[in-house]
Amino acid sequence: MMRILPGVIAMATIVVASNILVQFLLLDGLLTWGAFTYPFAFLVTDLMNRVYGPSAARRVVFVGFLTGVICSLIGSQIMLQGDGYEYAAVAFRIAVGSGIAFLVAQLVDVAIFDRLRSGAWWRAPLASTVIGSALDTAIFFTIAFSASVPFFSENANAEVSWAWENVPLLVFGSDAPLWVSLALADWMVKLAIALIALVPFRVMVGRMTARA
Repeated sequence: MMRILPGVIAMATIVVASNILVQFLLLDGLLTWGAFTYPFAFLVTDLMNRVYGPSAARRVVFVGFLTGVICSLIGSQIMLQGDGYEYAAVAFRIAVGSGIAFLVAQLVDVAIFDRLRSGAWWRAPLASTVIGSALDTAIFFTIAFSASVPFFSENANAEVSWAWENVPLLVFGSDAPLWVSLALADWMVKLAIALIALVPFRVMVGRMTARA
């Protein structure tokens, strides 16, 4: 456990930071600062996978998942005031979507990386992160915001009904529910960071392997 402790700490830090920074909006709410920190969770998972193997990577993922659950539980108890009514800092649907998306996407990332680990150094981290990020975005935004998901109560739906408003897609396209624009913007950030993260991945794998 001690050998993966840096990965555990890094994953927990990223999850906590992302849960805090998601409250701060950018581009009129199209993005949040959390969109720029969360994708580095895939970098941590891939580093653990490359240096210590898939079992160690999965342990780090489960720590991140538990950290996210704790953050959601805390956030659900924090009540905010706005527009004349009180609401939880973390809506129930958002908490459920976040937990499921994180766990599924990260575990898929681990599996894909392990399948491709013997190829060129960049192929496993890039493919696993791109596919994992797409899965994460699709699962999270569908569960958290889509009006077509039938499993939630009226109260849970009311908390996220603002995301159902039809607006121009990414500001300039045809009309679509707001949550679709949010999902596309989030995914584009994840793709950009997946490419950027190849540089620290290459450098850090070299350093970690030399120490192992």
